[in-house]
Amino acid sequence: MNRKKILICGATGFIGRNISEYFCNKNEFEIFGTYFHSKPWGHPNIKMISADLTQRTDVHNIVKGMDIIIQSAATTSGAREIIQKPYYHVTDNAIMNALLFKSAYDHRVSHVIFFSCSVMYPSSEYPLQETARYSLEEINPKYFGAAWTKLYNEKMCDFYSRLGKTKYTVIRHSNIYGPYDKFDLERSHVFGATVTKTMTSQNGKITIWGDGQEERDLLYIDDLIRFVESAIHLQKSPFELVNVGCGHSISIDELVKKIIFHSKKDIRLEYDIHQPTIKTKVCLDSTQAEKKFYWTPQISLDEGIRKTLNWYQHHQKS
Repeated sequence: MNRKKILICGATGFIGRNISEYFCNKNEFEIFGTYFHSKPWGHPNIKMISADLTQRTDVHNIVKGMDIIIQSAATTSGAREIIQKPYYHVTDNAIMNALLFKSAYDHRVSHVIFFSCSVMYPSSEYPLQETARYSLEEINPKYFGAAWTKLYNEKMCDFYSRLGKTKYTVIRHSNIYGPYDKFDLERSHVFGATVTKTMTSQNGKITIWGDGQEERDLLYIDDLIRFVESAIHLQKSPFELVNVGCGHSISIDELVKKIIFHSKKDIRLEYDIHQPTIKTKVCLDSTQAEKKFYWTPQISLDEGIRKTLNWYQHHQKS
């Protein structure tokens, strides 16, 4: 059998690690994964490659001969870095994606899947669609750098899809959570940070940054992976930009309470209004994902929380 070669960029990161483990069990594919600062993980069905994706030669060498690229490598952080160091998400992410997309064109890669996000969307009481113009006109000032970098990369995907034979899938996903998330408090997002605070609490208290009223759309990692698989098998058009989210939002306050409930711990909440927060309410309309890729989310938030807590208890002992 002539197996297709998949290159998973950022295979040691949260999304990349989960995707790599999933596709390693698919006999129709030959899997390659990149790592840089993080220690590579071992699996008989994946070849791990050290690469600096901001260097042209490294990118050229890893892309050559690949059929599919799943681009999950990125510089990421939590709210504190976004607010205090707004440049943190801009330069390296712009460079690595520009090099990857150009190399995919040069080497005639058949399909590139790029993870964007929902950072460009404004706060809204209603689920947001991909085509709405407000996604460009009302970007939250605190997300300015990260949002416009994502939008630039999305446009580059569209641009290259018009030049050669490479088709592009741009995934505007909501807040993803699950195994291998960032659980250290310096780099984690709200879900991972809350899990860590809950599971390591010694004084029976958790502090929420702000008043906890901002709302987020949360999607379990397995549902995101199912969309990626659908895109690989079903996309025929040169370019697709698709929302992939749960479709409704939950306040941070309620999310924390759910995590505490499923942990079966006796923990009370405190609020620190002096810590950095980004007060928005965002959820995604994923109608196009259902219409074009027959995808809908399958794992409820409660089930996803239980799965994540169970994984954490077995893997985060140190």
